[in-house]
Amino acid sequence: MSDITPELLLQAYANGVFPMADSADSDEIYWVDPTDRGIFPINGFHISRSLRRALRRDDYSIHVDANFGQTVMNCAKRDETWINAEIFALYNQLHGLGFAHSVEVWRADQMIGGVYGVALGSAFFGESMFSAATNGSKIALAYLTHRLAAGGFQLFDTQFITPHLASLGAIEIPRAAYHDMLFPAVTAEANFTDPITPSPAILIAQT
Repeated sequence: MSDITPELLLQAYANGVFPMADSADSDEIYWVDPTDRGIFPINGFHISRSLRRALRRDDYSIHVDANFGQTVMNCAKRDETWINAEIFALYNQLHGLGFAHSVEVWRADQMIGGVYGVALGSAFFGESMFSAATNGSKIALAYLTHRLAAGGFQLFDTQFITPHLASLGAIEIPRAAYHDMLFPAVTAEANFTDPITPSPAILIAQT
């Protein structure tokens, strides 16, 4: 086990770095500060036609922080993951302290999608997401981005960019540009917990 504490982890985020492990079984954690950083511009989330249809079906419910631990566990259930036991424990501690949050998509009693991350000031650092049904993670991201905009967040960090995230509106910026955005964001105020979860029709209209 390392000497990383929740407090040290928050300091790392405030300075532009985040932790990863090589695998679920790894005992080592290393710090990452990518040369190029993925971000979602606030109010820049793109809803495709297929996602629009999925949202309109309204056969799901959205919950915030209903089961943070399960969300992280679901994100770690893949062939390759950077979430080891220590990282799992650290983020659960951050959740207990009010800094880590999850947006979850439920269908009946099953979580079919979700995303979690860390809120610090007006910056949200997206950590991981999962999908156990078609469009599960996309629905979670749609509601997350709406919540961030409604709560006054200035920065939505996705760490890296993938074709999947790019198709939803994420962009890649140089490290220096990211660091220029970071300090104003982490030192400003925002509210993750109070924004009201909109209906699908309102979400689509406002996105």
